[in-house]
Amino acid sequence: MTEKLKSAPLAYRNQAFLNSPDGRILRILSEYQEPLSRFRREQIQDTVVFFGSARFSGHAEAKKSLTAIEKNEAKAPLHQQELQVKRAVAAVDMAQYYEDARRLAFLLTKWSSQIPARRHRFVVTTGGGPGIMEAANLGAHEAGGKTIGLNIHLPFEQDPNPYITPSLNFEFHYFFMRKFWFAYLSKALVIFPGGFGTMDELFEILTLAQTDKLAKKILVVIYGSKYWNRIINFQAFVDAGTIAPEDLDLFKIVDSPEDAFAFLREGLTAYHLEQPKKPEVVPEIAKTRP
Repeated sequence: MTEKLKSAPLAYRNQAFLNSPDGRILRILSEYQEPLSRFRREQIQDTVVFFGSARFSGHAEAKKSLTAIEKNEAKAPLHQQELQVKRAVAAVDMAQYYEDARRLAFLLTKWSSQIPARRHRFVVTTGGGPGIMEAANLGAHEAGGKTIGLNIHLPFEQDPNPYITPSLNFEFHYFFMRKFWFAYLSKALVIFPGGFGTMDELFEILTLAQTDKLAKKILVVIYGSKYWNRIINFQAFVDAGTIAPEDLDLFKIVDSPEDAFAFLREGLTAYHLEQPKKPEVVPEIAKTRP
């Protein structure tokens, strides 16, 4: 007698298929539809995205680390002592960017929470990790607003920082889907000092703006002229003819949370809060009068 077959698993419950190359399209769609569903549920209309290094900390932590290294430097070889102290001193210097990101996110969230709207406007969003990301989420949290973290699953685990609104804590497998959500809801980007990832995110948005591939105005703030002027010579692009002079108007470089906030508030208000004036319609009868 033939043994009775067991029912096959439903396709959407077949874990082997979902994790296979053939299931990739479903995984990609999930990283679009699941965040979209949550953003709708949480009534998020748009965002302001903060990018920057994951390696910065606040003043107190940076100074504490420097003190600990100085006390224990004799336990390490001389060349390691010098390198550790050099990095710790740099961390104390760069800690100001952590504090500035925290302050700017606080100012922005306090202002946006007072905007009369059915949905949440200009919600502070980060990559969800430590450093500048933590600072921005912290500032928004301190201001009493919702704040978003779009984390990425990496071989070296990056835990979400504790200041993200729990219902808006995301983790992505695909970098390109994470980038999509950085850009899709964004009305402004704030680029703090960072490394390869920060530069990648900056130039991707500038390229989309330069080539008129954005359906909306995205303000771009580059924070910290002392850092960025050493890293990128924007004028050299113009001098070499690789970009147009007006491409330098695609972003603004600022050096204080107050200046950044003033620029963002003015631009967000002008482009995304005020209703554009409609052209006056002249009645046909008026056109025919002598």
